Amino acid sequence: MGSTPREPELFLDPADTEPVVDAAAFRAVQATPRFGALRRRHRLFVLPVTALCLLWYFAYVLAAGYAPEFFAIPVWGSVNLGIVLGLAQVVTTFAVTTLYVWYANKHLDPVAAEIRAELEPVLHIAPKGARA
Repeated sequence: MGSTPREPELFLDPADTEPVVDAAAFRAVQATPRFGALRRRHRLFVLPVTALCLLWYFAYVLAAGYAPEFFAIPVWGSVNLGIVLGLAQVVTTFAVTTLYVWYANKHLDPVAAEIRAELEPVLHIAPKGARA
């Protein structure tokens, strides 16, 4: 009666919606120094860590293939160096993941949230297939 009707977007099922975005606004944000700095900061972490992890992995695989006697060195009981280094691969994965989450939370996410807040006004939720 006296109340205003709610916006239809509030009743849309998320599975049936898609963001409709002004592409020019995204390109404008990507051209800003702040976005470039965010991208550089991300790459400064990801590229070296990825290279080190790949180097560590390939060293492990090559050592396993070409130096099996090295992997056969006993460490404790029937546990040999190959098992220890294999488990270290798994530990490395969890350590890198933890380190990245910490880094992103501290250095990447605050800036990304600011950039996203600037883009929110041009982001509209609409039924799939619709264009604003």
